[in-house]
Amino acid sequence: MSGNLFIVSAPSGAGKTSLVRALLDINPLINLSVSYTTRNPRPGEIDGRDYHFVSRETFVAMMKNGEFLESAEVYGNLYGTSQRWIAQEIDQGRDILLEIDWQGAAQVRRLFPHCISIFILPPSLEALEQRLKGRGKDNDEVIARRMAAVRDDVAHVAEFDYVIINDNLNEALRELNSVAIAARVRGSAQMSRHQALINQLQHPE
Repeated sequence: MSGNLFIVSAPSGAGKTSLVRALLDINPLINLSVSYTTRNPRPGEIDGRDYHFVSRETFVAMMKNGEFLESAEVYGNLYGTSQRWIAQEIDQGRDILLEIDWQGAAQVRRLFPHCISIFILPPSLEALEQRLKGRGKDNDEVIARRMAAVRDDVAHVAEFDYVIINDNLNEALRELNSVAIAARVRGSAQMSRHQALINQLQHPE
């Protein structure tokens, strides 16, 4: 029995992290993969919950040892996902969600071609800029770089299985959870998960 591997990607400021956290709150069957990163923790972030915060030297050593399912450099910081942990969780039938950028998503697809990928879009460029400024985490220069990167990010939207417009958080959450529920009740998954029941119904004593 195998679990599902979900990938959620978005331009910076599209509300991806808020959506993922809300999904995990209402769907206890999904576990978040905690990525490794070389960036410094933001206020309120906890090591091991939000990210595994490591030095650049440690990250590079892990990458050379082939420990990452995917890795990428984003705005000067390195991010990576533990390949061994993901494989173990999926093999044990658990659903795992990766919150990564399009570069990482492309790497994951090569190793897990049956993964389910979702791209989150903001309702407009204006809304995206307001969100980036409103969260108060980045200076004007960083915000300008993130806005400039939006075009490149969105150029890869067609590579994803599902696209959700995050205009209203509750509506976007409903759509995201619908994808997760639908994946869990696919025929092949249910036949593997409930083979004993299916056999009993086919061959009643």
